[in-house]
Amino acid sequence: DDVDSKMLRQTMDQMKNKLGSAVIVLAAVSDGKAVLISGVTNDLTERFHAGQLLNHVASHMGGKGGGRADMAQGGANDLAKLDAALKSVIEWVAAR
Repeated sequence: DDVDSKMLRQTMDQMKNKLGSAVIVLAAVSDGKAVLISGVTNDLTERFHAGQLLNHVASHMGGKGGGRADMAQGGANDLAKLDAALKSVIEWVAAR
């Protein structure tokens, strides 16, 4: 709760550096809304696009997002669907 988008971006950068090869989605709740960020390490951007992934996750919650192949941001209002939206990442990645 109450983690701003700057902190999420910093956390994303740290996770990408630590994991080396990964597709990551992070979410935080701030002011009653979900703040979302996705990241894809450079070695995987040919297969996975962070902007498309984030738009997929946010759309499950009535939100939107987008960005570059390696990092994207967005938000949504329907917090009740946050868990399901995050679980949808596994299916999205598996389909690619």
